Amino acid sequence: MKTSSSSKPLRICLLTYRGNPTSGGQGVYIKHLSKALADEGHRVDVISGPPYPRLDENVRLIRLPSLDLYSPDHLFRPEKASALLNPLNMYEFLNVCTGGFPEPYTFGERAYAYLKKHRDAYDIVHDNQCLSYGIGRLAQKVLPTLVTIHHPITVDRQEEYNVAKTLRQKYRVFRWYAFINMQLKVARQFSHIITVSEFTRKDIAREFSLDEQRFRVVHNGVNNEFFYPKQNGPRPENALIVTNSADTPLKGLSFLLEAVARIRRTRPIRLTVIGQPKKNGIIENLVASLGVSDIVHFTGRIANEEFADYYAKSTIAVVPSLYEGFGIPAAEAMASGVPLVSTSGGALAEVVGDAGIVVPPADAEALALAITRLLDSPEERKKYIQAGLARVHSEFSWKKAAQETVKVYREAIDDYRRHS
Repeated sequence: MKTSSSSKPLRICLLTYRGNPTSGGQGVYIKHLSKALADEGHRVDVISGPPYPRLDENVRLIRLPSLDLYSPDHLFRPEKASALLNPLNMYEFLNVCTGGFPEPYTFGERAYAYLKKHRDAYDIVHDNQCLSYGIGRLAQKVLPTLVTIHHPITVDRQEEYNVAKTLRQKYRVFRWYAFINMQLKVARQFSHIITVSEFTRKDIAREFSLDEQRFRVVHNGVNNEFFYPKQNGPRPENALIVTNSADTPLKGLSFLLEAVARIRRTRPIRLTVIGQPKKNGIIENLVASLGVSDIVHFTGRIANEEFADYYAKSTIAVVPSLYEGFGIPAAEAMASGVPLVSTSGGALAEVVGDAGIVVPPADAEALALAITRLLDSPEERKKYIQAGLARVHSEFSWKKAAQETVKVYREAIDDYRRHS
């Protein structure tokens, strides 16, 4: 009897409760993995809640509408009041009104209802870190289903608790992250869990109380359409670039700003931050208090096509994160031919390897010393550029990620058949 371990193309359903690539790393993951799977000859559908992804022409998008209460067009209110006649929509609305984040739960219920009707259309369902009760039921009762967990959200919750100063702020953190209790329970229902680094395998297994044997590590890829070494004449000698989200504490931008303030005492330096801080937020206030507003430039949101230009105008890329489940900004910088200074936060040391200078997280002085060392050594910069390019080409391609993911799919399908 022929099993799913054959080379027959698969009918794959990818699930993501938010799909837009500009709304975070999970959207980027879905966009590029779905294309790479389709390029390998598989039939791929993406079921997404809003904001919806922009997918390759060979990937079908199935929209599962929600109230989309975080849309700037109708923030915290439904487009149509009649939508609240639906009990699930009312639950979503009331949760948002009381400071919760109900999207993972409500998306899972909608996905379960859809896939229960269309179970014969797919060989495998792949959840993108929604980990909702509905998707847990899919795994147990309907279809072979596995999940990618990019990193333990418990880490984000703890860091935001640490930053919160008042009881009111701490309660808001507790309320927003209430969905984590659901995710901790649902994760136990999957026989196969994909994660993106050996570090996160260990971290998630510990945080979720799961056996490491359930995990399969598949590294993310880098999109070489947008991240490649572009030549725009000679690089400047004192220009830093960082692409991490400005006001997210885990991204560590505050430590880089402190490092830049130290460096400027002895030499010219400037920093370009891809993104925009919140008005009167932590980062904007820190820039002012450090007196570095004249040498720190925030770009606002940029188009993907602009990244190569920005990297080409930079001497060094810096990834100052306190924690990364994978560390796409590090891989993108290496792919762009820019020497890299990174912290060892989370999986970053695993991603960077020996292709950059790695320093401890949350250490402005260590960042300043490493940046100064590279600025003073053109030969060392050349060495890291070549090492970074070689590492990305060998380790971080979406084609490789798709091929390794399909191997996990076939394992999960075989396991489901044995136990059903």
